[in-house]
Amino acid sequence: MTLELTHFTAALLFAVFASVVFGITQRNAARDQVRYGLYCFVMFLGGVFIAGWVMWLVRR
Repeated sequence: MTLELTHFTAALLFAVFASVVFGITQRNAARDQVRYGLYCFVMFLGGVFIAGWVMWLVRR
């Protein structure tokens, strides 16, 4: 059994796991942990899309 990931799915998995860790380690209250984790997740994905557009523009 092999697992083949695209660049986007690998970045998505990294964003999920990193956001969970950041949320748990950076905030004390459960609600704050969830909100900060979601904030980090959105920022990671936003960075992926921005980096993708920049690389597309540079390649052109």
